[in-house]
Amino acid sequence: MTLITGHRGARNLWPENSLTGFRNAITLDLDAIEFDVHLTRSGELVVIHDATLERTAEGSGPVQDLSAEARKGILLKGTDEVIPTLGEVLEVLAPRGIDLHVEIKIDETGKPYPDIAARVAAELSRFGVGERSYLTSFDTSVLEECRRHVPEVSRLVSVNAAWAEKQGGLAAFLDRVDGLVEIVAIHHELMEAEWDLIRSRLPMERLCVWTLNDELGIRHWLERGIGSLTSDSPDLALKLRAGLAA
Repeated sequence: MTLITGHRGARNLWPENSLTGFRNAITLDLDAIEFDVHLTRSGELVVIHDATLERTAEGSGPVQDLSAEARKGILLKGTDEVIPTLGEVLEVLAPRGIDLHVEIKIDETGKPYPDIAARVAAELSRFGVGERSYLTSFDTSVLEECRRHVPEVSRLVSVNAAWAEKQGGLAAFLDRVDGLVEIVAIHHELMEAEWDLIRSRLPMERLCVWTLNDELGIRHWLERGIGSLTSDSPDLALKLRAGLAA
């Protein structure tokens, strides 16, 4: 059975990476929830996708420049909530027993945050969710740091066509991540274009396709029996999966 992951909570249903979104997403009976983590210079792990504030918050500038006091005064767009910390998100998600895909982001200059992997893993351990979490990234150097510091936490790498090209092509990228990760998450367009190569290299259970939000695309990959599927509309994916199983 294909596992269904809610992307940034379920960003087509509620504001992305918000506590409201996470509280609602856990009522959907998902297999996993995905969200993003940055590290501020004040030492806070904060859950927000972009390295800058403008798109999703009522503020501007790099996320890493936020002080704890400033963060508490900046609302997420469309909400009355501030940017949550990783701890606040885990307080919502940890009791539900759901798998967590925790994407470790890089800063606005494209550089990894120092020691972020160990800091994130410490929070996962504090909430008792390390065994059901994946540390995820596009950047293999981040995942190598994860393996060095917290080898007991599973890892997932993401890739799309543009990123694969920068890495010398998909075949070269798959060579680089061989033995580094448990799951390879591939954008649906690249997955379709390189399906023969991908299937020759990886078993279904190690493949995740992202981010699918339309009925035709979701149904296509469910019927193929892909290991997992990430969606901004996970309610639709769950409905279609149930229909195929009936």
